[in-house]
This record gives sequence, structure tokens and C-alpha cells, in this order.
Amino acid sequence: MAHILIVEDDPNLGFLLQDSLESAGYAVTLCIDGEAGLQAIQQTTFDLCVLDVMLPKMDGFSLAQEIRQQKNEVPFMFLTAKALKADRLQGFELGCDDYLTKPFGLEELVYRVKAILRRTNKPTETAPNPVTTDTHLFGASSLEFKNLLLHVAGQTHVLTDREAELLRLFVQHPDQLLRREEILQRLWQDDGYFVGRSLDVFISRLRKYLHPDSSVKITTIHGRGYKFEIAQA
Repeated sequence: MAHILIVEDDPNLGFLLQDSLESAGYAVTLCIDGEAGLQAIQQTTFDLCVLDVMLPKMDGFSLAQEIRQQKNEVPFMFLTAKALKADRLQGFELGCDDYLTKPFGLEELVYRVKAILRRTNKPTETAPNPVTTDTHLFGASSLEFKNLLLHVAGQTHVLTDREAELLRLFVQHPDQLLRREEILQRLWQDDGYFVGRSLDVFISRLRKYLHPDSSVKITTIHGRGYKFEIAQA
């Protein structure tokens, strides 16, 4: 069981974050200020730290610097209302593994946490041959589904579980109309408005990732659904 540290001074949000991650199967320690977070890091080994930026006693950026100095191998992500480009760049310069701005969906947070842990945890067994990891080849790209890796034009993207599930669904049904409600029911078991908006976001992300590969595209069939089109070689 991965152990996650959350440093968040808003007690209501902190409770929601802790509850969501514990429900996803993680052990969680919650601290309400930067100094308490630093003390926890010094006393306990964590697999991931989730840090707010605007914290009392010690801000999240300063806390991140301490993490890097004391336990350089521990991954961390920022969870903050500071959405300016300069703030995001500062976060990544400090070595964060992700930067999620408020407001956000709890489901998205859980998926991002999973992606970081998959990416940073060292395997305890010999890695399987890529052919056995549910690899899908399409156009000039490939999807390693179990590893959540999308390879496009020499670049590798680490997907969320839901992004990988959606792309695999498309790849398994090339040049076929996939109705919007069918996708929602398959992946979310729900076709409500807010889930539909989530689908729009994931479609947009996949299009961005796949853009360098001109041989594939996700086409919207207005009022009906989508087609994953692969150009013939």
C-alpha cells in the first residue's frame, strides 16, 4: 500500500482529499501547515507528497525545496489555486511530478496520483516484454495499455487510466462510429451531463497527444459520436 502525504490547510478540502485517496486504497497522512508537513517527511517514508502552495508557517514551494534536499527520491505534486504560468514554471523547476490547479475533480486527482506512482515506483520483478503488456500499434504510434504509455512521433506521454481506456477503445474499433452514450456507459457507467463534459476533456487531450501523427485522427460525428480514423499506408 502506497503511503501519501497531503499538506493542505483547508480542513474541508483536506478531508475530501484524504477520503478520496483512502477510498482508492492508499494510506494517507494529512498535515495542515508546512512545518507539520516537513516534520512528517523527516519522520516517515512516503511514496508521494501532495502539497498546497499557499500554506501557513512554510509555503509549499519552500517545503518542496526541503523535500528535494532531504529526500530527493520522493515524488511530489502541487495542488493549488496559483494558476499563473510563472507559478507553474516555478513548481516544475523545483522538480514536481505534476501541478494541478484548483478547482479540480477528485477523480482526476486519483488518476494523476496513480500515474505518478506507476511512473516512479521501481518494479520488484523483471519488467515483462513490451509485446505482452497489451501493446496496440496504429498509424505511426503505439499504446502500451498496462504501462499507460503512448508513443507518438518519438515522444512518450504518460496517460491517466481513463485516457488509456478511451484510446484503447478507439484503437480496437478503427473507422467505426462509436456513439457518445456508448462510450460513456462503457467507461463511466454513466451518461450524465458532467460525465459527458469529462469525455470532452479526454477527447481533447488525446487529440493533442496524437496531433504529430498525421495518419490518425479522432473525428467528431456531430450529434452521434466519434470515429477513430487511421489512414491507409
